[in-house]
Amino acid sequence: MITKKAFFILAAPILLLTTGCATNLQGDSYSREDARQVQTVEFGTLEDVRLVAIEGTKTPIGTLAGAAIGGIVGNSVGGGKGSQVATVIGAVAGSLAGAAAEEGLTKSQGVELVIRLHNSNKIISLVQGHNPNRPFYTGDRVRLMTINGQIRVAR
Repeated sequence: MITKKAFFILAAPILLLTTGCATNLQGDSYSREDARQVQTVEFGTLEDVRLVAIEGTKTPIGTLAGAAIGGIVGNSVGGGKGSQVATVIGAVAGSLAGAAAEEGLTKSQGVELVIRLHNSNKIISLVQGHNPNRPFYTGDRVRLMTINGQIRVAR
């Protein structure tokens, strides 16, 4: 039978791995690979700004972590065939819960920016992570920086 202490010792690293996979989608965050790379820059004006939800990640990590924890917990129930059945049920339920937990933990607030480009008068839309400390407003002049096919917007 697994103790509560052993369960939390097993669960804590798995939760940390799951939340560690989240990336920062804000316009002022750069990956290590993006540092010291040439970027192309365009200028524009914000025509519209609205908050949106950016769905969480869906990787096998949450599913596998949940299955492992659920299987361990299920295995601690009863004995014999009942324990085996509980292990399978616990693993299945744990995998579903783990996948849902990963998606919920990595979900983030985003901002949709509708931008009129100055050089072409073309209107584009882009979604990136929302930074509540530096919100965008309709009418703001912005820079669009493109690096490695990725575009970010900043003031």
